[in-house]
Amino acid sequence: MDLSNTPVSTENAPVAGTSPASRGGGPADLVFRSGPVHTVDPARSRASAVAVRGDRIIAVGPDAEDPDLIGPATEVVDLRGKLLIPGFQDAHVHPVGGGLELAQCDLSAADTADAYRELIGAYAAAHPDAPWITGGGWSLEAFPGGMPTREFLDALVPDRPVYLVNRDHHGGWANSRALERAGLTAATPDPADGRIERDADGRPSGMLQEGAMRLVADLVPEPSVAERTAGLLRAQRLLHSYGVTAWQDAMLGRGPGVADAAPAYEAAREAGTLTARVRGALWWDRARGTEQIPELVARRAELTGGLLQATSIKIMQDGIAENHTAAMLSPYLTACGCASDNSGISFIDPEELRTFVTLLDAEGFQVHFHALGDRAVREALDAVEAARRVNGHRDTRPHLAHLQVVHPEDIARFRRLGATANIQALWAAHEPQMDELTIPFLGAQRASWQYPFGDLLRSGATMAAGSDWPVSSPDPLAALHVAVNRRVPEDPPSAPAFLPEQRIDLGAALAAYTAGSAYVNHLDETGTIQPGKLADLVVLDRDPFDGPTDAIATTRVLQTFVGGRRVHAADDA
Repeated sequence: MDLSNTPVSTENAPVAGTSPASRGGGPADLVFRSGPVHTVDPARSRASAVAVRGDRIIAVGPDAEDPDLIGPATEVVDLRGKLLIPGFQDAHVHPVGGGLELAQCDLSAADTADAYRELIGAYAAAHPDAPWITGGGWSLEAFPGGMPTREFLDALVPDRPVYLVNRDHHGGWANSRALERAGLTAATPDPADGRIERDADGRPSGMLQEGAMRLVADLVPEPSVAERTAGLLRAQRLLHSYGVTAWQDAMLGRGPGVADAAPAYEAAREAGTLTARVRGALWWDRARGTEQIPELVARRAELTGGLLQATSIKIMQDGIAENHTAAMLSPYLTACGCASDNSGISFIDPEELRTFVTLLDAEGFQVHFHALGDRAVREALDAVEAARRVNGHRDTRPHLAHLQVVHPEDIARFRRLGATANIQALWAAHEPQMDELTIPFLGAQRASWQYPFGDLLRSGATMAAGSDWPVSSPDPLAALHVAVNRRVPEDPPSAPAFLPEQRIDLGAALAAYTAGSAYVNHLDETGTIQPGKLADLVVLDRDPFDGPTDAIATTRVLQTFVGGRRVHAADDA
């Protein structure tokens, strides 16, 4: 199915919604009727029918029910109470890496050390000729303090190097063979942007945080372009099955221990197998400076075409709270509740960050920040403010992803600066990683500033949404469930909600995952169901607005369409 030539301009888009037969053009190719249709337009209006001709929506509501639109070749989808919505768009995801990990030692479905022992041992036995055992998806809370050891892996795979990234991809777990290959000893210093965890004798314990990951990861054989492309297509099938029609790949380029995803997209585009609309965020190398900007400008031109637009720049400003590398305005607490001497890591000097962002903005790049701690959020907003002051309010649509801890004084700045809040809602819930590895080390006041979706919405901020898969599930409906309930789908309604005052309603959450992400992705012809827009559409098995909020995650995707073409159909669709 080749969608590589799907138009992305409205210059010749049909003006529709005024029958007969949507003002000419003959019958529709596709008609949805017997709604409901949730349009996600500014009024959050409802309709009962939608008509599509080619890749465009030509009518919504009564006009779409014109009998003249039904011809002998028209496909009619009878919704019969199933909900039609715009396609979900993931504003922060890593499909190539996620797709690769599905074919490696995948630990993401388990959450205990015993389960990991079984899975790793079985994978190693099933792949006796693999020179390295790689994969990941393990949870920090499965090990005391989030710190697994090399000895655990040595007992399972003593003869080959093992390197497994954790679920959040901010830490790597290595066995003794891998550490030896990297030449890591008690005398090896920590890199400036990371930390080597050590045992009582000062030797590397097997856990590598942030920039220290690359000390081992750079030795792992790089997957071929064919393997990366297979990973992309595997991920694309999965994302389409969850109703995702477009996304922003949060990393194109070679990062620490990460192969460049861009060749996979180029290969899929060339083969006509790329069926999603993709905005690529080119990786900003934090070890370099402004000299890389001309290279990024050239790379944008080289990669942009068809369904792939490489128009964003990814800047990772800090790490994560669980390993105390998220950049905070005040120090983390210790296990005894005392202030430590660690406030996390700002990967880029704030003054330099302001310079970089101003120059990138002047080149027309969107900047996509990883900003998790309150200091990183402030530094990113300061950089956006500096760019606005020098360049004016250009239509570059900067966005800050993750936003775990946001100081209350910075909430209103998102609206004022036109910076989009890009939320990963699945993380805003009570789980062991939150309750055991985060809250005790943030302290009560700062813990109450976490994932402030409600405050951001009430402030007038533009909100987008994403998954950060493979860090967490790519299922948007699970994320909507948590945004509305502040509980994971597995929790009963009686379970305590996480900061319930930060809940948002289903309409707002759905808008973030459709229209909001479409805005961030500069896909203005998508995100809502309106005449003239591209027919990126999803059929759900029911209307989640009609049921209790604690059942949102049980909703399933039956069919997914990109530009009017079906890219996914469930067995019972």
